[in-house]
Amino acid sequence: MKDKIYSEPQSNIEDFVFDETVSQVFDDMVDRSVPGYRTLIANLGPIAAKFIMANTNCYDLGCSHGAAALSVYRHLPHKNVTIHAIDNAKAMIEQCNQLINEAKADDVIHTHISDIQDITVVNASIVLLNLTLQFIPIDQRSIVLESIFNGLIRGGVCVLTEKIIMPDEHSESLFQELHTNFKSANDYSDLEISQKRKSLENVLIRETLDIHTIRLRSVGFTTIIPWFQCFNFVSLLAIK
Repeated sequence: MKDKIYSEPQSNIEDFVFDETVSQVFDDMVDRSVPGYRTLIANLGPIAAKFIMANTNCYDLGCSHGAAALSVYRHLPHKNVTIHAIDNAKAMIEQCNQLINEAKADDVIHTHISDIQDITVVNASIVLLNLTLQFIPIDQRSIVLESIFNGLIRGGVCVLTEKIIMPDEHSESLFQELHTNFKSANDYSDLEISQKRKSLENVLIRETLDIHTIRLRSVGFTTIIPWFQCFNFVSLLAIK
């Protein structure tokens, strides 16, 4: 379904939530809102193939419809790997389960309805945080990353993808403009863009790339490599 959630004027714009309404249009929403999203997802599979080890787990934290988990599944070099796809939105997991079943991947990908703060990462060779940490309160982000670090095997990797704040006013203004132009080119109206931005302002809290890098180092990651950027969306490889 095409995303029309914010196409009509709303007198009271509520905070964005991943409910049934959003789940129905999520794939269209993310394609039209996140520049480079499909390229990002397509490359998570080959990245996983490099780092994933037999007899370990993969975690997709904040999995939404499971695009990242399925990308990993399609590139698995080993059959004896378990992928845990986790999201706290029931509607998202229901759609995720449908896509997993269609891919005949339900013997490998196990879904869980849970807050990622309540998940204990165990024996993991790869953990995906794909546009997820930005929805976690800032004071809890180090706790989440520390839990991931402790649950990774040596040589394991955390893939962290975030919408960031640029380090200076000029580049921030430029990339905000470019991102807005991207959404306009994908047929979002000025009204839709404005109302969606308002709904997210208290929910999606951005930070700079430097802050993300410092936090990853503080919990123990020694190698942190930016591998993807499109406007103000950046993905990092953090290797234990």
